[in-house]
Amino acid sequence: MADGTARRRPGRRPGLTDTRGEIIAAASKVFADKGFDKATIRGIAREAGVDPALVHHYFSTKEGIFVAALRLPADPSTALPLILQGPREQIGERLVRFILTLTANAEAREPVLALVRSAATNEQAVLMVREFLTRAILDRVVEMLGVSRLRMEVAFAQMFGVIMLRYVLRVEPLASVEIEELVELLAPTIQRYLGEE
Repeated sequence: MADGTARRRPGRRPGLTDTRGEIIAAASKVFADKGFDKATIRGIAREAGVDPALVHHYFSTKEGIFVAALRLPADPSTALPLILQGPREQIGERLVRFILTLTANAEAREPVLALVRSAATNEQAVLMVREFLTRAILDRVVEMLGVSRLRMEVAFAQMFGVIMLRYVLRVEPLASVEIEELVELLAPTIQRYLGEE
């Protein structure tokens, strides 16, 4: 520039600032305001006052930053390929074991339950959860497995109901039965939904 001052690009900030934390805070606001579908990496970067490349550096994908912003226990973009690889006839077992093991940890399941509670009373939260669930999980599994959308939704509903009864309503004996017993009981049903059509 003519006056000798260079315009600084909004990248990593100098000093001891928590750039990652500021990006997460900005993402939380953008997702709450716009929902999952309309939120963009550029919009999140603009809100945080950083370059979009820095958002990609910390989080790779929009799903990744959503997971971080809402403190969700797993990123579907990395978890789903792990669950879906392997023999097709064992997918029900792998999926049920993954979900039950993940939600057995109170610290991991609390952000999910908090999001569900918000969705029960807040229309914007409903939209955000539905969009994320649809784009990041349901559409991806339907594409990877080649099953109908209805089958995927029914499988998800089955597992969602189990988690709600086990950890929110704490219905016995479901609330205290061992994970492996539930895997044995649920896996054949989930397999029927997600196996070959």
